[in-house]
Amino acid sequence: MFSFRVATRFLKANKTQTIFIIIGIAVGVSVQVFVGTLIQSLQTSLVNQTIGNSPDITILSTTDNARIENWEAMEQKIRNIDGVTNVTAVADGQVFVNNLPQATVCLLRGFNLTEADGIFHYASTIYQGRMPEKTNEVLAGKEFQTDWSLSVGSQLNISTNSAPQTNITLTICGFYNLGVAAVDRLWLIGSFDTANTTFNFGDNVTSINIQVSDVFSADAIAAQINSTLANTHIKVTNWKVENSQLLSGLNGQSLSSYMIQAFVLVSVILGISSILAITVIQKSKQIGILKAMGVNDGTAALIFLFEGLLLGIGGAVLGVALGLGLMIAFQTFAVDPVTKLPIISLYINYSFLLLSGVIAVTAAVVAALVPARRSSKLSVIEVIRNG
Repeated sequence: MFSFRVATRFLKANKTQTIFIIIGIAVGVSVQVFVGTLIQSLQTSLVNQTIGNSPDITILSTTDNARIENWEAMEQKIRNIDGVTNVTAVADGQVFVNNLPQATVCLLRGFNLTEADGIFHYASTIYQGRMPEKTNEVLAGKEFQTDWSLSVGSQLNISTNSAPQTNITLTICGFYNLGVAAVDRLWLIGSFDTANTTFNFGDNVTSINIQVSDVFSADAIAAQINSTLANTHIKVTNWKVENSQLLSGLNGQSLSSYMIQAFVLVSVILGISSILAITVIQKSKQIGILKAMGVNDGTAALIFLFEGLLLGIGGAVLGVALGLGLMIAFQTFAVDPVTKLPIISLYINYSFLLLSGVIAVTAAVVAALVPARRSSKLSVIEVIRNG
């Protein structure tokens, strides 16, 4: 295309100016990518730390005995809802450990161990021993082990509120480390049979835990679950309700990120527009000659639109690469002084990177509209008269 070839020649004719424009766009894009990626990585880290090893949606009983009946049918209906990835029923209750140096209260949690691991991910954190294989075998947390100097094979003599005179012996078959001190100190993880034997729940459970593919859609899916089950004896809650302050903070971070990116975008548009406007003046003689040779106004305008497009593409590619480089450098130097691990784990959203590049290219083309219009109105007679 004639306009594209001329635009390329104009850019090559003044390489220094072209390079500076591309670098200017790249700096703007890199700031956008760095800030956006940093905010997204921070949000992902906060969400993972908050609900990474916990359910996104929880169903509880509203009955006096706090137990859910017919949970198998509920579980099947929940699995058929779009967006639900994991479902596990839980039978748990408070137990008193009587044979430690000090009376200790723990939470005995009975799961279908395979299904529950899809939500809590405890199997991968076992650092001693193995998963429970028999009734009355349990996993204990690292903090619990450290507090009482326990080992694999240690036995816990427990009793419950419902049967305080009945002593049950649990055997520790392994130790996990979920990284949450309260959980690692409180939870004893076993099978359904272990919990049912201890609490006499029968075929009932105390809650149903659910994980979804998009954690930020948990409230919408929770509402759908509530509507599907239509059971007045249960309450459906989700992590967004229970962590409203965290959610408010995340929304504030997102808003600040959008504002910064918007200001960067405006500065890029103004910069490109002003430089290309000067280019129209610099190239007015060439444009006049081209028009005298028969080039129409539309073709003359396309020359500068193509210049904006080429500059935008160059700046976008360089800017995305520079932004990711800044983020990697930030990870390298911003580390925890104790663990030597990055303060924020890098989360790369490729859709965001692509969007940033597209926005930069679009902004460059939009910025070229003013000089393109000016070039289209350039009169051959005025060029000759002023030449």
